[in-house]
Amino acid sequence: MGDPKLPSKKTSSPRNPWAADLLTQELFLVGTYGLRNKKELRRASTNLSRIRKQARQLLAAPVDVRSSEEPKLLKSLIRRGFVPEAATLDEVLALSVESVLDRRLQTVVWKKGYAVTPHQARQRINHGHIQIGSRRVTVPGYIVRTEEDDTIRTTLVVPERTPPQGKVSQSESSVTTSGSPTALPQESVKEKA
Repeated sequence: MGDPKLPSKKTSSPRNPWAADLLTQELFLVGTYGLRNKKELRRASTNLSRIRKQARQLLAAPVDVRSSEEPKLLKSLIRRGFVPEAATLDEVLALSVESVLDRRLQTVVWKKGYAVTPHQARQRINHGHIQIGSRRVTVPGYIVRTEEDDTIRTTLVVPERTPPQGKVSQSESSVTTSGSPTALPQESVKEKA
């Protein structure tokens, strides 16, 4: 079980961290999803590898064990939004890191349109402008459940833009000090017509 003082590792390092194709793929994912560093990406890939390991073990398990444990795993993955309804273990094995990263709060907020970029979504979450239901969540890596999708909202109120006091806007600059427009008076317009 381990020593309670030392929590278990949440990430695992790649076997060859300096492989060129791995570096370019990691850099692309970090930039696309607005992750802070590669540790967040490795946390998602470790989470995915644990899920896939459970699915492989269930495929190799006896029928009675598989029939009791498979619905539990699938229900958990459906609730977290990793797989669609009526999924099978083969679909679980076909999951990618992108499917895990798509369920992060940061990505969901960005795709719902509460932020223009994933970096702005991360900032809004960290500053406490995003709520799930009645609860303020300040963790960008929070995995959003499917039932929570519709309850995500922003608490950021953008005030209506008004000109500062004492300055004259352009629409008011055409009005003279007497309060009449700078255009010709109505009497002179009638005389010309």
